[in-house]
Amino acid sequence: MENKESFFVHESSYIDDNVKIGDGTKVWHFSHIQKGANIGENCVMGQNVNVGNNVKIGNNVKIQNNVSIYEGVELEDFVFCGPSMVFTNILDPRCKYPQVGAKYYHKTLVKEGTSIGANATIVCGNTIGKHAFIGAGSVVTKDVPDYALMVGVPAKRKGWACECGEIFPTFHDEIKCPRCGLNYKLTEDNTLKNIKDRT
Repeated sequence: MENKESFFVHESSYIDDNVKIGDGTKVWHFSHIQKGANIGENCVMGQNVNVGNNVKIGNNVKIQNNVSIYEGVELEDFVFCGPSMVFTNILDPRCKYPQVGAKYYHKTLVKEGTSIGANATIVCGNTIGKHAFIGAGSVVTKDVPDYALMVGVPAKRKGWACECGEIFPTFHDEIKCPRCGLNYKLTEDNTLKNIKDRT
């Protein structure tokens, strides 16, 4: 570990060798950070969090209680993982025919600003777009567009969410967020783009 004085680890937690943890990050009770993990600045790991070997986590990420981030999963900056949500990293696990090692893992990328609700499941091999909102208990089985509100089993897009978290009502073409003022436009391929205008 590097710069141990610059972050907090509760005495009940375990940090393996060759782990990097950024300034201001907090690792709370009964958690385990495995070798090769790289965790950014100002993150919060709740109680009973497991971060697998070689996992990369960005800055300002919040991981709530009882979440395991397995090898093959990457979280960008400002990702929120709700309590007891689940990641996987193998599509067809069999105890009789073990698939051991990174070459078997299907990569999962969770992009900047995404929120994943409590008890949701993210099936491996998919990318969750920027600022997406995954509803509690949903099961994601395919790629998710930026800003998409995903709900259900399997998860389907039920709307759009602003970068700030505001859920948009039904609209056509363009919308301005009533909470933060960001402007968005629907593209021809039915994806949402931030116009980057806070007027």
